[in-house]
Amino acid sequence: MSAPSSTASSSSTLSASSTSSTSPDALASSFATSYAGVVAFMTVVAEGSFAKAGDRLGIGRSAVSRAIQKLETQLGARLLSRTTRSLALTREGELFHGRCQPGVAQISQALEDLRELRDGPPSGRLRICATVDFGRRIVAPLLREFSARYPDVTLDLVLSDAPADFTSDRVDVAFRNGRMEDSQIIARQIVPMQLLVCASPAYVRARSMPTSIEALAQHDCVNFRAASGRVFEWEFKVQGELRKFAPQSRITFNDADLVLQAVLQGQGLAQLAGYQVCQLLREGRLLVCMPEYAPDDRGHYICYLSRQHLPSRIRVFVDHMTAAIRASELQCADGFLDLASLPSATSAAIGAAQSTV
Repeated sequence: MSAPSSTASSSSTLSASSTSSTSPDALASSFATSYAGVVAFMTVVAEGSFAKAGDRLGIGRSAVSRAIQKLETQLGARLLSRTTRSLALTREGELFHGRCQPGVAQISQALEDLRELRDGPPSGRLRICATVDFGRRIVAPLLREFSARYPDVTLDLVLSDAPADFTSDRVDVAFRNGRMEDSQIIARQIVPMQLLVCASPAYVRARSMPTSIEALAQHDCVNFRAASGRVFEWEFKVQGELRKFAPQSRITFNDADLVLQAVLQGQGLAQLAGYQVCQLLREGRLLVCMPEYAPDDRGHYICYLSRQHLPSRIRVFVDHMTAAIRASELQCADGFLDLASLPSATSAAIGAAQSTV
């Protein structure tokens, strides 16, 4: 497609008209018209006809023509020389097309890239946030299988006990424990979260096992300090009502694993998450105190900002981790909370302790 020589003199008209009658503010205020006209113009040039351009854009031939006419009026110059038999770029049209082509190509590529992120094979960077202990024990070990399945997804795991800010921290997915109170995010519960007061067999032999919340005041307790600086209050469900207890502790840690290690060493009791202690209960290395008062309104959640327009890398990660964590043995079976079904060594330890009380 070439421009007729008779239109060459109109380039000065374009420059003068653009300066005198079209200010930047005017162009900004009519951006929608400009953009529609540019898209129509670029498509006509690419397809070679108004009819084919209309088919490609999904609009009628007359709509394409009107969009280009509005653009020409806005610019104060003819971009296309058209007759019933031919269509050609004017000199101004050639200039405008050359200036617009890189930008339109970049926009088209950006749209295609986003479509691929949403609908194509999962790829790109995924930033994940989890609490320190849950992230280290549960999330991190499962990332290897995900990476093997989706090698084009780059994972960035951040461990912090402080709540993640999806916007400022540029977080894609976060794992949260407890109760969800943030209505601005999507939170899918993976599994319920158990909270169990636990002691080592050695501690029970030496100090007995508490049988009531009030009895905790007579025991050594190990506390956990949250990222906010607040000491975690123990929670119980008594006759359907939530009851909190703030024990006086001999030792406090801001790391959940250190709390667990202190309990294993017989330094005291602590209220611990089920995912930390289930295997230890099975092995008889820990005992559950007052399981009948364990709260049942907490959960482990996987969180993200929106259900709509999720990139495929986030969709597959959420689905993969939800299935993998649910398949893990994070829940302590009810049998392990009953004295009769505990391992024989553990039962003997309890019996020996209770016989001395």
